[in-house]
Order: sequence, then C-alpha cells, then structure tokens
Amino acid sequence: MSVVVQKYGGSSVASPEKLKEVAERVIKTQNSGYSVVVVVSAMADTTDELLSLAGKICESPERRELDMLLTVGERISMALLSMAIRNLGGKAISFTGSQAGILTNDRHVDARIIEVRPVRVQDELEKGNIVIVAGYQGMSYKREITTLGRGGSDTTAVALAAALDAEWCEICSDVDGVYSADPRVVSAAQRIPELSYDETREMAENGAKVLNSQAVEFAEKHNIAIYARATTGPLPGEDPTRDGTVVRKSPPREPGTIAGIASLKEVFLLRGQVSDLAAFYQILRRFGIDSGGLKIDSLSGGGWSVSLQFSPENLHQRPAFEAELQKCFGKEILMVESYGTVSAIGSGINAGAANLERGSRVLPLDLVLEISTSPRRITWTLPSDRIDEATRTLHSEFLE
Repeated sequence: MSVVVQKYGGSSVASPEKLKEVAERVIKTQNSGYSVVVVVSAMADTTDELLSLAGKICESPERRELDMLLTVGERISMALLSMAIRNLGGKAISFTGSQAGILTNDRHVDARIIEVRPVRVQDELEKGNIVIVAGYQGMSYKREITTLGRGGSDTTAVALAAALDAEWCEICSDVDGVYSADPRVVSAAQRIPELSYDETREMAENGAKVLNSQAVEFAEKHNIAIYARATTGPLPGEDPTRDGTVVRKSPPREPGTIAGIASLKEVFLLRGQVSDLAAFYQILRRFGIDSGGLKIDSLSGGGWSVSLQFSPENLHQRPAFEAELQKCFGKEILMVESYGTVSAIGSGINAGAANLERGSRVLPLDLVLEISTSPRRITWTLPSDRIDEATRTLHSEFLE
C-alpha cells in the first residue's frame, strides 16, 4: 500500500475530544487503502507552559536540559492518540522521534535533521499498524535528545514522507490552508489554492504560521507535495486545491504577482559596531540566532557595522545572550525591541521597482525603520503597534 504522512498541530490535539476526532480521521485514511504515519505536536499551549515552568527555575535554562523538558509535550500527544485509535478498534503504536529514526546535528533547541532511518516505522506499517510519531524532536549523532525549533513537527512529517517515499504529506491545523494574510487581522484574506516552495518558505519565514520554513525546504529538496488542510475537513480528493493549499514546484502564477502578506508582530533588532567579527559570529552560533539577513559594512576607522533582525521565538536564554554581547562589545552594540515586520511576497516581485513603490506609497514612511528586499519579498520594519494596520493596508493595495 502507498504511504501517506499526516501531521496534526497543537490545536488539533488540544483535548481528549479533539484527539478522538483525529483518531477517527486517521482510521478513515487507513480504510481508504493507505499505510498511515501520523506526526503530532504537543497539545495546545503545552510547550509554552513548559517554557514558563523552566523560567521559574532559572532565567537562562541550559539548552540541553530544555530539550529534555520540551520533548515531553509531543510524547503525551503521541501516546494519547495511539490509545484513542486502539479504543476505536484500530491498530496503532507510538514512537518518539529517536525511535522513529530521526537523526539530527548536535544542536539543541534548533537542531536540523541530517538523516532519517525509519526501519522501525516500516516494520510496524507492514504489520498493519498506524504509526504515531512525536514531532519536533530527534536524536543527535551523539545520542542526545534534540528539538527542531518552533514548528519543527512539520519538518518531522516532511522528512518522514521523504524517507518513506510517501504519496503525499498532509499538514492539518485549525485553518483550511495558507491564506493571503492572517484572517484574524485581515477579514478579506483569501485561501491560496497553490503556492511554490519558494513563496511558501518566504511566507513561513516572515510570519505565516501554517507551515514551517525548514519543512518546506526539505519538501523542495525531495520534491514532495505538501497539502495544508483543516483537521475537520475531508481527505484530499482528485483536486486538493479545492479545499486546502497545495505546495509544490511550479504553481501557475504570473511573475511579479503578490501571493500574500505576512507579518511578524515582534522582532529583535541588533544594531552597532563590532571590532571582532569572529567573536560576534560565535555568539550568534552559541545562542542559535538565525543570521539570515545579517548586514555587515566596514568602517573607515576600523571595525565593522552590523545590523540584524531576528525573531525571538527560539531565544530561550535572552539574559545570557545580552550579557555575552555586553561582555564582548559593551555599549557598542544594542538589541532594540518594539518593532515588527510586514512583507509582501510573490515570485519575481522585485523584477522592477513598481511593487516596492506601491507598497511604500501607502505605508507611513516616517515610521518605517528599514526596507529590505529579495527576489520574492519586500519587507518593511515598523513599530509593533502599527503592524496589523500595515498588513491590512498592503493587503488592500495588492490583493483586494
């Protein structure tokens, strides 16, 4: 039988009642003639509660111990879902990430998958079992438990789909696909039937919550179609774009067309001068700071001017990070808060200056701190309390 991989997010497994609904959908999938692997996130808010608990013990928890703590959430979900499936008469077995063969590099809190060895998963599928795998986690080559960063359950699902040569990978959540903007912010937001890998990765990296950026990168590498769908929706039919979003290689879209508006309500801005770039890089690496978008300029008097925006999502040791910066560079470098970003995204968006000009014309430029571009993105940095307004403005200008 063909293998399919389904991933269910935290809101989909948030209660015993919802877990039972997921169990029914999973059994329905198996009865449709598929071997089924299910990846689960922690029940809603569990990860945040565990982080809060750690924070009450110490200001800057050690990253290895954080991983040991945070992986508990997904293990709860996997065991409960396996019980629910068995209670409905199905056959199921649950595995942790390491038991499922998810091997990562030697980083904690934001590890990357380097290999998947799904031998035990395949053995259980051959026995007719539905295999439930804890998302967001794996084991390093040093046999340490690691986590993949926020949204890492998506990556687990896509990586397993690639290793098992799955027919498709379904990412199920409380929304029926990827929208042109956050529907909670923009009432006119529309579901996007199809997206390219590149567009989806840009959407994810700049605030869209439906899919994880690393998962999309993995899917592109292995040419796996991702179906983003609602947990309460039907199973994919002949045309999965009718009631979800399909992410694949080349959806039909005119170059330069805006696919969607993504936003981040909170970013940290690192600004200043450093005399030792190697020491600066080492600090970023030690605390798992994403250096994508780092800008470095040489100064005429010696040293370097650095500028970096990053999300605080995986920065669980902020006091220690700031202390290290101060120790190495004193007041020459500062971390600024109270800013966010809003991004217009689409393939070939910057082939000319028209889209940049349109967006900048309708936004309050006196409040814009920075504008950055890529071949598929234009990003404006504004005060956090103006991000929702800017999102609605850009959506109205480009997509309504």
